[in-house]
Amino acid sequence: MVTIKDVAQEAGVSVATVSRVLNDNGYVGSETREKVMKAITKLKYSPNEVARSLYKRESRLIGLLLPDITNPFFPQLARGVEDEVNRAGYRLLLGNSDESIQKELDYIQTFAQNNVVGMISATNYLDHELYEALALPLVLLDRTSEDYPAVYADGREGGRIAAKALVEKGAKRITVMKGPSHIKPAQDRFRGAIEYLSQEEVDFSVMSTTSYSFEDARGWAEELFDKYADTDAVIASNDIVGIAILHEALRLGKQIPEDVQIIGYDDIPQSSLSYPTLSTIRQPAYEMGKQAAKLLINIIRKEQEVERSIQLPVELIERNTTRKG
Repeated sequence: MVTIKDVAQEAGVSVATVSRVLNDNGYVGSETREKVMKAITKLKYSPNEVARSLYKRESRLIGLLLPDITNPFFPQLARGVEDEVNRAGYRLLLGNSDESIQKELDYIQTFAQNNVVGMISATNYLDHELYEALALPLVLLDRTSEDYPAVYADGREGGRIAAKALVEKGAKRITVMKGPSHIKPAQDRFRGAIEYLSQEEVDFSVMSTTSYSFEDARGWAEELFDKYADTDAVIASNDIVGIAILHEALRLGKQIPEDVQIIGYDDIPQSSLSYPTLSTIRQPAYEMGKQAAKLLINIIRKEQEVERSIQLPVELIERNTTRKG
């Protein structure tokens, strides 16, 4: 591994001079600075961000905590965060909690030990006392709270749009998949769907689920058609569950969308690769991540007039699991 001493030797300067160039701290002549930068490029030297933060008592590290990186929606969020963080000259530390409170708390402690200057969280235990004790800026992503700034999509409207689309496309016996009760965005989209359906002349049923995992999705799909064999439309709790319902319907010999219409939620990349392709409510995941990073960096830099809440719109993406027209 290339060290700062190697850079100093290559450039013919002292370690202290290389340190001043890296930290942009103190005077260094233009010719000397150029020698150092050439040496860094030649040797492909990468400064240790943690060591630099300890030395300077400041950091260029930002922590991002996600609940489940196996769900394709969250890597899309992460990519938006990462691109914006890098553009602003920061680096990202990523934690995956697996929806475990203990892992979530462990990662928060790890972020603090590594001197992150701010944190973005898309997890589900924001009421824990450890969050209250955090002495650093925090922005919520795809989550909302009265206590912290947040970037999120309009889940209630998303649920309403899905319900309205199915009613307009002739559905009469709709099943609404209620997402996990501890995840607020899931409850927002559920409420939006129920509010709309309650005003329409259609029969609808509710089926509760407790997770978004791939492993459980097949079970939810099987249970759905066991309980509601005559359902002719489904509002899935997310795209993973929607694709599982699609596969189960086809296995049972149902025609899609003639016998059963399905609308998912999120618009993960796999939605356009399923067969038939899945109609869904698109959340602008990449843009949500980007906006969360921008908001956090503005807070870190103590910019004036920082927004407390950024809500982004959702839209219906019509593919082949809903009827045309």
